[in-house]
Amino acid sequence: MRSRVSRWAVFLVVGLVLIGWLINTPPGLLGKADAVGYAVCHRIDVRSFHLGERPLPLCARCSGMYLAATLSIIYQARKGSRHAGMPGRSAMVVFGMFVFAFGVDGLNSYLSLFPGAPTLYQPQNWLRLLTGTGMGLAMAGVLIPVFNQSAWRQPVPAAVFPRAVSMLPLLALAGVMNIMVLSENPLLLYPLALISAAGVLILLTLVYSMVWMLLLKKENLYNTLSQMVMFLVAGFGTAILQIALMDIARFLLTGTWDGFHLG
Repeated sequence: MRSRVSRWAVFLVVGLVLIGWLINTPPGLLGKADAVGYAVCHRIDVRSFHLGERPLPLCARCSGMYLAATLSIIYQARKGSRHAGMPGRSAMVVFGMFVFAFGVDGLNSYLSLFPGAPTLYQPQNWLRLLTGTGMGLAMAGVLIPVFNQSAWRQPVPAAVFPRAVSMLPLLALAGVMNIMVLSENPLLLYPLALISAAGVLILLTLVYSMVWMLLLKKENLYNTLSQMVMFLVAGFGTAILQIALMDIARFLLTGTWDGFHLG
């Protein structure tokens, strides 16, 4: 009985937080996606791809990062939904290179904001997309095994990426995804824009679900997703709460839902 009351209390609180956020954010699916991006991304117009006249909910770098992370999560679920082995050494080296490239390109792009500052090369949105994609693959490549180690009663010890070569199908899929973004075809960009925003929620939900399991000492108890639904809902609610608080803080500072403008 107590467990059932706790579950419904979690559902009620999360529902109220979600409704409050939905009511107070811009209308429409893209408006909600913008509000998600608004909480985690600068959304600078010239550093974003565009759907017609409007920039995507996330900048080029963040679009690549969250689209790739979502792609990797789906890929890993298809290859082995409970695989908890960390990527092999060669795969981790590749992920490390992706993270390094992300840092270099991000720093170079940041320095370009200041006239006269030394830069390695002229920043480009396609480079931001590419390095963001690598970062997203690295993030999900580590996060999913950690989640599986924390959640399942009997996680599978094998790794989805035991070697660098095992990443090739995923890298090919990520390449196709980037070509779709670079085409700036509205028929492709519209769903990709929504998926990128959903990717933010998916990553945060997984992280916060693990946090709640660890805080309440309820890790490694589950045989099915349905058994951990309360923690997934709690994780989602915490993700929405974080996004809402960041939205409020940024809106109070800027007074607009637009991204930052240069110049």
